[in-house]
Amino acid sequence: MVRIFHKYLSLAISIQLLLWTISGIFFAFNKIELIRGEQYILEQKNTKLDLNEVTVSLAAKNLNLIQRLDEWVLKVEENSEVYYLDFSGNKLKSLNSEEAKQVVREKTNLFPVEALRIEKPSTGSEFRGRNLPLFKVSTKSDENVNVYVDAMSGEITAIRSDSWRTWDFLWGTHIMDYSERENIDNLLLKIFSLLALVSAMSGIILFFSGLKNRKIY
Repeated sequence: MVRIFHKYLSLAISIQLLLWTISGIFFAFNKIELIRGEQYILEQKNTKLDLNEVTVSLAAKNLNLIQRLDEWVLKVEENSEVYYLDFSGNKLKSLNSEEAKQVVREKTNLFPVEALRIEKPSTGSEFRGRNLPLFKVSTKSDENVNVYVDAMSGEITAIRSDSWRTWDFLWGTHIMDYSERENIDNLLLKIFSLLALVSAMSGIILFFSGLKNRKIY
């Protein structure tokens, strides 16, 4: 009875076990830094900053200085609102497509081709989890690299290549979230994990029961 149960259970979960193995091998043999595109980022030179130029007075939960292209600006966080000011206290406008491409030229070793502004989230997208609006800057590269640039701060928030897309697809099969590829707390993963455990335990039982039977005979 145990042998029949183990046989059909193993058959039922064999494809998912194979996907877990393939994805695990891919993760083990590929550095996550290269998958994230860190090899494309250029080391930035130190630039001078004169804090005496800051003439604005304000109260905020968090206040950070960031460099947007050739200008230092203030990132202000108040409760759930985030906005950007110049040193005189004027709110900054969003970058345009040409400025977004200029960010890619200055901060990466990639050649930008086109910048597309994105304002709405999309399930399972390359830019999921990033603040909007942002620019998707396509580049001339062997890996079909897209660089995602925050439209307000000018920061590079993500770099996506064919290697990343392969990793993302395999990650989805690994956690069994085939649409969003983010939820590791899904019911399907829990069920198959328990079935794999039961399959392994039944296999161990069959192994030792087989040894016992051989000793008897």
